[in-house]
Amino acid sequence: MSTGSSQTSSAAPSASHGHIRLLVILSCCATLLTIFLTTLSSQLPLFDSSPHILLPPTPNFSIRRALASASLRWDVFYFAPIAKDGYVYEQQWAFFPGVPCVMQTWAVFMNAVQHLGHGQRENASLEWEDILLGGLTSSLLSLPSVLVLYDLTLTHFGSPSIAFLASLMSLLPSSPATLRMAGYSEPFFTFLSYTGMRFCAHRRWFLAACCFAAATTFRSNGIHVGRALYALALSSFAVSFFVYYQYQAYRLFCEGTATPAPWCSAFPPSIYTYVQGKYWNVGFLRYWTLQQLPNFLLGAPPLLLLLTFATHYVRLALVPRLVAFVRGRAPTRRSPDDHTTRLPFLSPTIAPHVIHALVLCFVLIFASHTQIVLRFAAAMPLTYWAAAWLVVERPGWARWWIGWSVLWGAISCVLWGVFLPPA
Repeated sequence: MSTGSSQTSSAAPSASHGHIRLLVILSCCATLLTIFLTTLSSQLPLFDSSPHILLPPTPNFSIRRALASASLRWDVFYFAPIAKDGYVYEQQWAFFPGVPCVMQTWAVFMNAVQHLGHGQRENASLEWEDILLGGLTSSLLSLPSVLVLYDLTLTHFGSPSIAFLASLMSLLPSSPATLRMAGYSEPFFTFLSYTGMRFCAHRRWFLAACCFAAATTFRSNGIHVGRALYALALSSFAVSFFVYYQYQAYRLFCEGTATPAPWCSAFPPSIYTYVQGKYWNVGFLRYWTLQQLPNFLLGAPPLLLLLTFATHYVRLALVPRLVAFVRGRAPTRRSPDDHTTRLPFLSPTIAPHVIHALVLCFVLIFASHTQIVLRFAAAMPLTYWAAAWLVVERPGWARWWIGWSVLWGAISCVLWGVFLPPA
């Protein structure tokens, strides 16, 4: 018996090492393929010629120019000017400063390198090309995010096979261009939030709070992640940047001005909420119009996956525990490795992820631009745990999901390249 158990225990690390080596290769290939397909598509006639305003076409082909031009889509039109000139217009406050800071840092570095030995020019203006290429550094986070997801899954489920399967599913995200190439918030947010979740799983609360606070500099729903995962004091630290960001806007638009902005008298005064509603029509049921039906259909696959798995988990894992608690009985005891064998996807430790996914799905359906679930789901570990659950327990549906992921992933890269929605 001891020989068999020792062989099993030694096999697990060996399997993990093999999984990681393969994930490194596949993740790098997926990132390069995304960049290649998106950049190649950007050479086609554009639906919207706005990128040519910042980067006019040149007679000679340049890889740098092609990469920078391919990344200049949608939200990057806000991030790049913020990186160059700071927050100038009210609507820019809907975008957090994490990505512009990365872009600006890279552009300043490249400017210094280009003028090394020639003396730094005073008040040298940052080049648009360097700013946009700074956003492309986000692609360097693709591999670390996959490896952190593997470790996070292994911690929750205790199974190298499930960790490997979920990580493989993450190579087929619902928004590959924004997750692996573009200067968007998703790559940074994904890496930081995954790392924070891993620290939570290992009960390293302060480091988790630091990661979530950093994630909030890139995207506001880092706040929801923080609240769902640990106690109030550390959650307050995680949301501290968001509060400071709102305070800076309050000082600019509300204090010492003859005509304060309309949102200044609201409680709480939030420029983020105001700008989202004014410029993007975000609000309860505002998106429920007939012309938005195609966007609901685009977001349906990841929404259905998340809601189906979350409902399954709530029904078979959360409800029985709540009933037992109400009746004053302890939950049914199982052996330590039961969740990795008989009930692998009902681990009690993933309950916060399920609750967070349910809340986020309902917000996206009823009070937001529903199709952005394509970007949000790509940054959520539960999406890939749910996909792995389909492979193990619903293989027929898993084939549909994988087929859709491959097909939509390729189509979305082409749509991004030619500047067609969804963003």
